[in-house]
Amino acid sequence: MIYPAKVLVAWAEAIGGNAAIRDWLLRNGYKELGLFVYAIYLQDDSRDWLMKNGYPHLMATIRGAEGDANAVKWLNAHGYQPLAKVALVGDGDDDALQWLKTNGHGELAIVAMRIRTVKDRIELDNQDHHKFNPNS
Repeated sequence: MIYPAKVLVAWAEAIGGNAAIRDWLLRNGYKELGLFVYAIYLQDDSRDWLMKNGYPHLMATIRGAEGDANAVKWLNAHGYQPLAKVALVGDGDDDALQWLKTNGHGELAIVAMRIRTVKDRIELDNQDHHKFNPNS
């Protein structure tokens, strides 16, 4: 998984909510990164597409960021250590963030922090919707 630095930064922007950049990724040879954005926002068809089209490592990154330790183990076992660290950062691991920075993966550190922000926002939204409401 080798992408130019500017594509990784664009990916981070798309994860953060920039729909124009997400659509650019989809149209310009980075469909998997554009669909990753949809998948991180819990869209099952995009998650399925990643798995069926040769990008299980991207889906494992999402699953790892969602707290799935087996996904992180799978990434490490299949030679995706930087993505394993991205997943860990997404799940709140600051040591993994430092590893990315120290080992020359600054752009992936940016991606990882965007994933963390999105994942945390989704979790907060889900908690808000599951609060007890005596009037409902």
